[in-house]
Amino acid sequence: MSLYDDAVLVLKGYEGQEELRRTYLEHLETHPDGMWKACGDGHITASALVIDPARERVLLTLHRKLRMWLQMGGHCEPSDETLAAAALREGTEESGVAGLTLLPGGPVRLDRHPTPCAWHLDVQYAALAPAGAVEAISDESLDLRWFAYGEVADVADESVVRLLEATRARL
Repeated sequence: MSLYDDAVLVLKGYEGQEELRRTYLEHLETHPDGMWKACGDGHITASALVIDPARERVLLTLHRKLRMWLQMGGHCEPSDETLAAAALREGTEESGVAGLTLLPGGPVRLDRHPTPCAWHLDVQYAALAPAGAVEAISDESLDLRWFAYGEVADVADESVVRLLEATRARL
């Protein structure tokens, strides 16, 4: 199965955010290249909120280009077999944390937002950090930091806050 086909299946099975879910599916129907950064009308991206429920904290990255505290995530790559695999790859690459596992149940949220390259139609997952997780900053980040749940609203935008809330509701 192609990444495109996986994305369609994931989105068809996603429950919630019905209007946005339809927007994503319509985008893929009209853009066969809608999984890739080269699609100038927008593209599907995958992200992962790295969370440590035992210590009630999340790991956020200060994005190098956007200069905002965000969850780990980004563009799909040809080597990604599934959206979940893309989110886990992005989470691992950008956090440096080995042994992340995705929270069961598929995506936690969808979030459509403009970026310098195009609209991102982000499929958002949550990744559980293993006990004793040690982070390592990547080239894509200016900083990488753990924040207590209650601190997230003070540093991140509403999309990250909503992702954290949805993740916590699923725990």
